[in-house]
Amino acid sequence: MAVSLGLLSWAGFLGCTAYFACPQGGLKGLWISACTLLSGVVWALVIINGSALAPHMDVIGYVITGIVAFLMCIQAKQWLLSFVPGTFIGACATFAGQGDWQLVVPSLALGLVFGYAMKNSGLWLASRRENRLSSTLTSK
Repeated sequence: MAVSLGLLSWAGFLGCTAYFACPQGGLKGLWISACTLLSGVVWALVIINGSALAPHMDVIGYVITGIVAFLMCIQAKQWLLSFVPGTFIGACATFAGQGDWQLVVPSLALGLVFGYAMKNSGLWLASRRENRLSSTLTSK
């Protein structure tokens, strides 16, 4: 589906992975995953644009990256930003997408929605099967 929409399929997999890896499930997990992925995109843009200010001084890019990585972890004190791996997934996707956040964000979002749909449809099917099995056993 991503390819037909002109999106990055690999970034969709990362969005899906973020939902599955988030310790919270359901809509809370979807919301936390979305917020952390988006914050990672923003942090990556800070690194990319900050490093571009001094392109001939590699050390500036390293220092900016170190400071931002620290801040990415510190932000986890906020409930909606508490899933640190989601932040790093969003940042990595932005780096891999060469900073094209207009393409990366919808690609991550599509994957995130698919992750939510896959997990919850699987849980729904499993509960239906379990209900059927238990009703079969009680009727015997």
